[in-house]
Amino acid sequence: MIRLGLIGFPLEHSLSPVLHSAALQACGLQGTYSLFPIKREDTRGLNILLNQVRTGELNGLNITIPHKQNVIPLLDELTPRARTIGAVNTIYLKDGKLIGDNTDAPGFLADLNNFFQESTPPWWKTEEGLEKSALVLGAGGSARAVAYALANTGWNLIVSARRMEQANDLSNSYIKVSHYDQIHISPLLSTIHLIVNTIPLGMYPKIDESPWIEGLAFPKKAFLYDLIYNPSETLLVRQARAAGLQARTGMGMLVEQAALAFELWTGLYIPRSLMLDAIKIAVPTHFS
Repeated sequence: MIRLGLIGFPLEHSLSPVLHSAALQACGLQGTYSLFPIKREDTRGLNILLNQVRTGELNGLNITIPHKQNVIPLLDELTPRARTIGAVNTIYLKDGKLIGDNTDAPGFLADLNNFFQESTPPWWKTEEGLEKSALVLGAGGSARAVAYALANTGWNLIVSARRMEQANDLSNSYIKVSHYDQIHISPLLSTIHLIVNTIPLGMYPKIDESPWIEGLAFPKKAFLYDLIYNPSETLLVRQARAAGLQARTGMGMLVEQAALAFELWTGLYIPRSLMLDAIKIAVPTHFS
């Protein structure tokens, strides 16, 4: 019996149990994937779950907001990728050690490339040779994974965050990162080709919120990627599309990072289409 789960808070929006239950079934594995709502300040609860991985009661864990960074001191080792990013979303036991990895970065990059290939006209046909600039909204654990993925594929980065100490820390971790609060970002928007939102504003159940400042114009020729996947169309995505931008939510990233985590836990490859189909069956209103 394989026992997996997700640590974070809140978790009522999560579709991870649907994804991983489908993966277990497809591989013929008996197992469960549970949600463990642990608040930011509940270090004891966090330690209890990590110890269950050490003892074999749990075989692996995903980590989401608000624990992607504060879980790090409780682990034995980080993969080089997770160490560079400074955030963890996947935990497993190897040779008696509790290992932290990050599948958010490759998951985001894979779906972003899909987004560009599917765009009209395709990004790679219209933007070849262009010096690429991206605006990242937020500076938490997800933002660090996005910044890592973009910085390692040639993007110039600008970070806009409410917590400037987080933005400062991020800018010290990656080359070519500038940081601003959103109020002062307006003069730079004409240089932006991609906007990535990593802030949970607009996530279910508070679907009428948006991280974009009211009255701030969107860049005219930018793509927008919102990491939020529930609801299937966020207010930010609707705002961007109304302004003429091509935009999508993070459903593809959710699937990609989940499949990569499942491979780390089991050594088995899962077709991404299988996970996406499972969501369509389990939550059909998500795609209406």
